[in-house]
Amino acid sequence: MIKLSFSTNAFVRYSVFKAIEKIADIGYEGVELVTDIPHLYVYSITDSDMRKLKETIARTRIQVANVNANTAKGYYGRTFWDPLFEPSIANPDPTVRKWRIDYSKKCIDLAFSIGCSNISLTSGRMIPGVDLRQSLDILQESLRELLDYASEKNIRIAIEPEPGLLIEYSRELESLLEEVDSPLLGVNLDLGHSHVLGEAPETVVETFSGKIFHVHIEDIRARKHYHLIPGLGDMDFEMLFGLLDKYSYDGFVTVELYTYPYQPDEAARKSFSFLKGLSFWSSVKV
Repeated sequence: MIKLSFSTNAFVRYSVFKAIEKIADIGYEGVELVTDIPHLYVYSITDSDMRKLKETIARTRIQVANVNANTAKGYYGRTFWDPLFEPSIANPDPTVRKWRIDYSKKCIDLAFSIGCSNISLTSGRMIPGVDLRQSLDILQESLRELLDYASEKNIRIAIEPEPGLLIEYSRELESLLEEVDSPLLGVNLDLGHSHVLGEAPETVVETFSGKIFHVHIEDIRARKHYHLIPGLGDMDFEMLFGLLDKYSYDGFVTVELYTYPYQPDEAARKSFSFLKGLSFWSSVKV
């Protein structure tokens, strides 16, 4: 059965422990943990942090829906800005690419240690002067190395298509999954991103049926890539949840609202109230 989750990237003004507590108190069954500053930047986590993280998860009885390894602001030592998910695993510079691969391996270790079955990654951006095919080859090579590492711990890697990135459209991710064929490689499906790009929802969900490891949602208005509280934009959530159920997705749907760092409690509560008010829940088979 589909379960609701909320991402800690809205709660960056709180500790990750307080963020988990707040998300659990609202009623979410899951939490997405973001492995970046100011929360779980994996090169800064201490043994004490890990003990407290595990204790907080156990005490709140919440499940970790996903370990979000998409960003790496900690690489730059600042919280506000990073150049669109770089350094990525498709970066042509072998030194910074190795840093990101090693970082991703540590995120896999983190997921394993807290009992989460998947991490999410983006492809990174297209680099000026680098041929598209070369970028895709580098991405595939990096993914194969990460998948070898992830297989030792049975952790899945979910690629998130993102507007403006190397892997942007669903058809591009579909091709990547065909070329790097692994049961541990799948999709972190952000339905808001798909909406921004004008993709047909049923086609996307059907295409990735059985390969969707985790889902992000947010509302979108006028196809502008700005994450809004569900109910404030144009997206049809009754239809979207119905499609996920139709194609047998029974994992977590995580509300991702990093756009509300000064109103995280309000954003999380309003999202929960709106989504739990959908008639979908009364029609779904338990």
